Amino acid sequence: MGGWQPLPDELPPEVRHFVTQLRLLKDRTGLSLVALGARTAYSKSSWQRYLNAVQPPPRQAVMALCRVAGESGEDAERFVVRWELAVHAWPRPAMPKESSSSDGSSYGSSDGSEVEAYEDDPTLPWWDTPPQEPSRRLLYAALGLAVVLVLTVVIGAFAVG
Repeated sequence: MGGWQPLPDELPPEVRHFVTQLRLLKDRTGLSLVALGARTAYSKSSWQRYLNAVQPPPRQAVMALCRVAGESGEDAERFVVRWELAVHAWPRPAMPKESSSSDGSSYGSSDGSEVEAYEDDPTLPWWDTPPQEPSRRLLYAALGLAVVLVLTVVIGAFAVG
């Protein structure tokens, strides 16, 4: 793992294992963090935070790294399982009690302080976005154009004949 910063000693074992495996996977790609950012739609600074265990990566970032590294099937699924275990164990920064929201986005820890709940980033790169159904406006526009085309053909046929 050559140039990596040492991971903090207080990291839970699930997080340490996950980040170590993520670093190995990134190293196998042979890409710099800038190149990895360009290939995954997550910035260089985001990858620095993820690979130095400063914050957990979104699930989609892990899947994007697996795709870039050529991992698929069971191997990619293992990374997602490691991610799930790590996210549940990831240390969360303490929040002041008055800033906790009423929507359930924070919860109490065992020492009585409140911590922010991890929320996965639902943002998908454009190439991973599921296809959307065409909107009704587009359908009506296409239908209108088809009617105009048919009328043009019919009127043209009568004008010639």
